[in-house]
Amino acid sequence: MDRRRFLAAPPFLQATPFFQAAQPGPRATLKITDIQSFPTNVGNRNLIFVKVLTDQGLYGIGEAYSCGPDEATLKVIDDFKTWLIGQDPRNIQYLWDLMYNFSRFPGGSVVNSALSGIEHALWDISAKAVGLPVYMLLGGKVRDRIRVYQSAGGNEPSQVAEAAKRLVEKYGYTAVKMSPHMANTNARPVNYVTRMAGQRVRAVREALGPDVDIGVDIHAKFFEVTRAIRMAREIEPYHPMWLEEPVRPENVDAMRKLSEHVDIPLASGECNYTRHEFRPLLASQCLDFVQPDICVCGGMLEMKKIAAMAEAAFVRVAPHNPMGPVATAVNVHFAASTPNFFILEYHPDDESPRKDILKEPLMVKDGYIPLPTKPGWGIELNEEYVRRNPPKPWKRGFEFRADGSVGFI
Repeated sequence: MDRRRFLAAPPFLQATPFFQAAQPGPRATLKITDIQSFPTNVGNRNLIFVKVLTDQGLYGIGEAYSCGPDEATLKVIDDFKTWLIGQDPRNIQYLWDLMYNFSRFPGGSVVNSALSGIEHALWDISAKAVGLPVYMLLGGKVRDRIRVYQSAGGNEPSQVAEAAKRLVEKYGYTAVKMSPHMANTNARPVNYVTRMAGQRVRAVREALGPDVDIGVDIHAKFFEVTRAIRMAREIEPYHPMWLEEPVRPENVDAMRKLSEHVDIPLASGECNYTRHEFRPLLASQCLDFVQPDICVCGGMLEMKKIAAMAEAAFVRVAPHNPMGPVATAVNVHFAASTPNFFILEYHPDDESPRKDILKEPLMVKDGYIPLPTKPGWGIELNEEYVRRNPPKPWKRGFEFRADGSVGFI
């Protein structure tokens, strides 16, 4: 059997009246001719960018999540390319179904990252084809600028407090995030970790005053619900914006138990993929914020579906966004068109190497990112720079408990 014929879109998708009307002339037909990957190193990890090319000269860019085994993600992108050559890139849902359904087993981080990065590029092409920003294809904008926050680092309470204060003064943030943990949390006694969490959050609150929002990220290090409850009570007096990933994400019942015992809003979701994994989380009513990652949850359309499910459950969306400047741009278009969006995680693109990845990266102004107005994502990848900075092997840091057993990171 000819595999391309088998994978070809049905006739009703190959040249619909909508696209014929919207795209007079040669763009009434548009076919994918190639999919390229651009992995690059930014110091402590790699970033993976995706470019989809077409026979009419239009192309789109996206970003896949850098999971660690990045070579595996690149191989999946290459394999998907053989499925998509010759397809119309504007049939986004159809091509998403093709990649997801024909993978047979529900994807994990590697497969869903590859799928997400490609899907981003399809949106970029589709919006460029009609000369509009992507958010205008998603129902139009519901806001004019996107609220963002950044994480403050530092080991001692005074250090993280100073870091948070500098961020607010420099970028005008109305919110910051922090870890409640000092270094080597897994090897320290529970009482020490809990007590120091209170001191750290108190120091940041005192430095920022009563009105700046403070997100606290446990980072899924806790296995026991009671431990998360104790920490929550330690930091409650300082009015956190949320407690993020307070327990491991695998057990929804554990998260629900926690929600019944604390008065801090709970946030989670960066380790969950597609609407199917968010369904039980939302049905349990245990979260106040969901945090899907647009580079690994399935892409823009999937994240819009997750957001719609969350809206029906009275839950807001605060996307996880630790990746590169392309991911930030994609998230900005999501946020622009999503009513229950709350705030976006952000890493500044005003210094090298990040500022060199895009020709004109999106920048923060007074704690917000203004909406781009150019067609597509409104950005262009600096391919020359990316090629000059090839990826490097990397892994996340390991943490062990005092007895030598493996902890969570």
